[in-house]
Formats: sequence, structure tokens, C-alpha cells
Amino acid sequence: MSTPNLFLIYVTDVERATAFYSDLFDMEPAMVTPRYVSFEVAPGVLFALWNGHGNNAVTTATRTSEVGLMTPGSAAAVDALYSQWTSKGVTVIEEPHDAVFGRTFVITDPDGNLIRVSPFD
Repeated sequence: MSTPNLFLIYVTDVERATAFYSDLFDMEPAMVTPRYVSFEVAPGVLFALWNGHGNNAVTTATRTSEVGLMTPGSAAAVDALYSQWTSKGVTVIEEPHDAVFGRTFVITDPDGNLIRVSPFD
């Protein structure tokens, strides 16, 4: 059986995005190239940044995907992560609120890709 093991985020500036995600998630890249950077988030599972087309990356494309971070703990843990990330100057799309699946908030990366934090299901 095959399961997804590569989660790819399109970015316009790989170096800027690498610095953003390294700082945000407190992780170091597993592989770095000028157009592609990957982070191993679990054994055999990669979260990667890619500009897609070298010098011809489309910078006006609408970002429609969401990166999800499910965090352990109560609503207070989600709120604490929100405070930590906003102190880094992230762009907030949705402030912490209660949704049908629990406490959540949404920020963006420098390219406008959405990052949602929520509790474990």
C-alpha cells in the first residue's frame, strides 16, 4: 500500500522560505539545493519547499493549500503557540478561535501559503 510521504509547498524565494520554516518549526533542512529544500518531519516523510520552475516561478499564483500543525494539549497550548509565533512577526489570517474540531488559528508564510494550527483529532 502506498501512502503520501512528500508534502510540497511552492514558494517564490526558497532561501527566504527556508529561513521562515526553519525558525517557525525549529527544524533544520535535510537537503538543500538552490530551488528545493526538504525537511524530514517523520521517518520517510518529507515537508519540502520548491520554487517549481527555476527563474520562471509564477509569483502571482493564488495559494490555495494549507499546511496543518496538530499540536498536543488543550486550547491553552494552541493559544501559547499563537503567542510564540506572533512574537516572531508572522502574518495572522485568523486569530485563535473555537471551531468544530477545537481551538485553531491561521497564519501565512511569506508567499501566502496558509498554516493552520489545531489540536490533535
